[in-house]
Amino acid sequence: METPVLPAPASHPLWQHQLGLLLESTGEGIFGIDLDGHCMFINRAGARMLGHERTEVLGRNMHELTHHSHPDGSHYADTDCPIFNAFRRGLACRIDTEVFWRRDGSAFAVEYSSHPILDGGQVRGAVITFVDITERRRSALALQQAKDELGLRVEERTRALSDALAQLRELSAWLDKVREDERTRIAREVHDELGSLLVALKMDVDWIGKRLGEQQERAPDDAQQMRTLMRSKCRNMSGLIERAVDNVGRIITDLRPSILDHQGLWAALEWQAHEFVQSAELALDWQMDVAPGVELPEPAAIAVFRIFQEMLSNVGRHARASRLDIRIEAVAGQLHIRVRDDGIGAPAHVFEAPTAYGVQGMRERALHFGGRVAIRSEPGAGSVFSLELPLP
Repeated sequence: METPVLPAPASHPLWQHQLGLLLESTGEGIFGIDLDGHCMFINRAGARMLGHERTEVLGRNMHELTHHSHPDGSHYADTDCPIFNAFRRGLACRIDTEVFWRRDGSAFAVEYSSHPILDGGQVRGAVITFVDITERRRSALALQQAKDELGLRVEERTRALSDALAQLRELSAWLDKVREDERTRIAREVHDELGSLLVALKMDVDWIGKRLGEQQERAPDDAQQMRTLMRSKCRNMSGLIERAVDNVGRIITDLRPSILDHQGLWAALEWQAHEFVQSAELALDWQMDVAPGVELPEPAAIAVFRIFQEMLSNVGRHARASRLDIRIEAVAGQLHIRVRDDGIGAPAHVFEAPTAYGVQGMRERALHFGGRVAIRSEPGAGSVFSLELPLP
């Protein structure tokens, strides 16, 4: 706002009329003060915001009337007042951090501007415009609170995402280790079992080849005796070959049970359960309720089978159980698998630990197909592993 300049006296009546129209046409509060701080004029909007009639304000010291205290209620000296400095020092100002006080003693947040009034180069007073910014302050505060809350939520989500990524990296590293351990185990079995069998077969084949080359030099009785010995050696070689075939079948079954491809998921689950309790010497209470024709797509079937294997593996590694209760149901569009043992159990936090990679793996597999894995366990009360998965 430009510094107001009083018009020449000759134009006084017209100036007063134009000033009156200007004052009443704006929604902002406007008042003017003389060098003593007394009100020379005030518009209707300004008087209404202050809770006064205009006639009550004219001639009053405006600092004492409406600007006498800080927002905390402490005294506000007029020597510190920016409004008075506008004409005492010839300084204009714009302030939005203070309050004006109403007639009833309440305060409202205000934004005001103060400019000196000049007449022939002489300061005659100041004109002040002001607006109630209570709603603006409230909106700004609400906006800031929303920003703070959003910042906290973003920080929480970022932290959760970082934790999830760290767990994912750890799980990936664990899966790599599991795969490498499995490869090492298979390589060891191939070397120790198949390798030794093949070496024995090679030695027997070499032995037979050498003896066959010597047959013509032998007497008839010696040749017949050697033929008998070679027949025995061939029977031994046949036994070695059968052992090799069995070992190859066992290794293939460990990698991917053929029953899963040939007879389907339900037969594979039953086979796996009976194989496990037989090797672990556990009693089994088995129940399966699956309607005819209910099948899962191959990726989901493999995931369910691996989750089931991991449930049994947990029992074998940690439970020290003597009995296993397995329930499998496929009803109402949902697959439910429950594996309950009577073992030693464990606190719930054990299954939520960042290093419980087997549990994390089960949950990730189930989540990928829209399912979930739940675990209920208490020390001394056994454990219950449950899988719920939507059926196609």
